[in-house]
Amino acid sequence: MILVKQVGVYINIVNCKLKKYIAEAFKKNSVNLTGEQYLVMDALWNEGTLTQQAIAFIIQKDKNSVTQFIDNLEKKGLVARSVSREDRRVNNIVVTQEGMALKDSTKQLAIETMNKALEGIPEKDVVVFVDVLKKVCANI
Repeated sequence: MILVKQVGVYINIVNCKLKKYIAEAFKKNSVNLTGEQYLVMDALWNEGTLTQQAIAFIIQKDKNSVTQFIDNLEKKGLVARSVSREDRRVNNIVVTQEGMALKDSTKQLAIETMNKALEGIPEKDVVVFVDVLKKVCANI
């Protein structure tokens, strides 16, 4: 019981600390994105044009949160909405030229930040850690 409780506590602590750590790294390097906005941008950089529903699925956030993230990214000029030709109720989200200009440096900064967070942890342990997290996700 105590071990189970610790798992939940530490998953939450890591989540909170990682969000803060990434936010600080972005701010220090003048990247005007939150961690959640980065997840949206990363999905778009990796997949190309996506619907809001697809983004919500990829980053595992509710549709209302994704709408807010996209609203803010649109205000920053990093993404644009376009109505789907197949279904006028669906918005396609596309990265603008300004958003594409951030891709390489921002992705590199995110990688460096994660590498620093994992510093001193053997790769085999990280692989096991990720496998366990995937299993937890599959269970819920």
